Amino acid sequence: MNDDAGVNPTASLPEIGAACIAKARSLIPLLQSAADRIEAAGELPPDVLDAMFDAGMFKLLLPRAVGGYELRPIDFIQCVQAIAEGDASVAWCMNQGSGCSMAAAYMAPHIARQIWGSRRDVVAWGQGPGAKAVRAEGGWRVTGTWSFASGSRHATWLGALCPSFEADASPMIRPDGKPWERTFMFRREQARIDDVWQVMGLRGTGSDNFTIEDLFVDDAHSLTREHQPERRQHGPLYSFQAMQLYASGFASVALGVSRAMLDGFIALARRKSQAWSADSLRDNHAVQHIVSYSDAAWKAARAGLHRAVDDAWWDVIRIGVLPVEHRIEIRQAATYAIHVSRDIAHSVFHEAGSTAIFNNRPFERRLRDVNSVSQQLQGRRTHFETVGSFRLGGEPNLRWI
Repeated sequence: MNDDAGVNPTASLPEIGAACIAKARSLIPLLQSAADRIEAAGELPPDVLDAMFDAGMFKLLLPRAVGGYELRPIDFIQCVQAIAEGDASVAWCMNQGSGCSMAAAYMAPHIARQIWGSRRDVVAWGQGPGAKAVRAEGGWRVTGTWSFASGSRHATWLGALCPSFEADASPMIRPDGKPWERTFMFRREQARIDDVWQVMGLRGTGSDNFTIEDLFVDDAHSLTREHQPERRQHGPLYSFQAMQLYASGFASVALGVSRAMLDGFIALARRKSQAWSADSLRDNHAVQHIVSYSDAAWKAARAGLHRAVDDAWWDVIRIGVLPVEHRIEIRQAATYAIHVSRDIAHSVFHEAGSTAIFNNRPFERRLRDVNSVSQQLQGRRTHFETVGSFRLGGEPNLRWI
């Protein structure tokens, strides 16, 4: 296990998790002070990356056999929330890179160490409709463009998910009849990176596009994610798909941002009076209601997410697999937490009045960030339809579950 961050490698898993959460919380002041620089640069600046690497924040879901912490999901998402209370873009990159690192469980250990072995190694990947990999001797020829590659500006390796084709261009089909998609790993400098990340929120994630053309990737650096015959690491964490960690982790980004926004408003309301009025905001009944209601809603959404994640963990410990029912619970709780967080942010922003619209205050940036989280795949309203269909006895599409 990687103990560069000062975590005792012989401690129990809950103790290691608690130490990592404490490390994450210790970074909040630095991240809050760096937030303007992060947004202006469109990426994580060197001092922020140094602090994140020193604390091991990109190794939390990496297998212990490869130098990671292999945290329980419940501990991981608390780390993400803490980082998000400091800055949403940093937390987003952390969660994205951590989900990518779960692929190490499906690779030969020496290859996984080549990709993630350094304390500064991070993988980024994105969506690549139209991409393809064609079989070649000893590997594959990969071509395509992938978008939303969060963290690609500080990544050392990139991953390309795409359908696989035989050398004669016929598509490879899985036993279940679906296209056979594989992920191909290669060094960042082998791709062309296009700066397309001019956006409303989460500006510091640098979620650029990258392109490769007829790049040869050998078999050792390719894998089929969540394909059990290729699984090399058998700890309970890897009975989860990366999707459940992405869902609960990005929900925790939203929870961290909305918590910071609510706490910031409470601090403001304790000292501010409304314009043209001698009445303090703290004595305003509407403000009192909004603070109490928002706090309760936030706690309920967080508790529901944590319950879903923790229940899934203990069932995996008991039976060794993650049932669909738990995947449904995590998807529902994660999507709900994102929506609740967005609604809290809107309420708080409005009640903060004109103070909230100034760039030198964190309210407007956090409002843009949490809305950007809700606009992403993880915040889609259609997830509720999928969950509802399942609960009504239907057979919904589980692509994002």
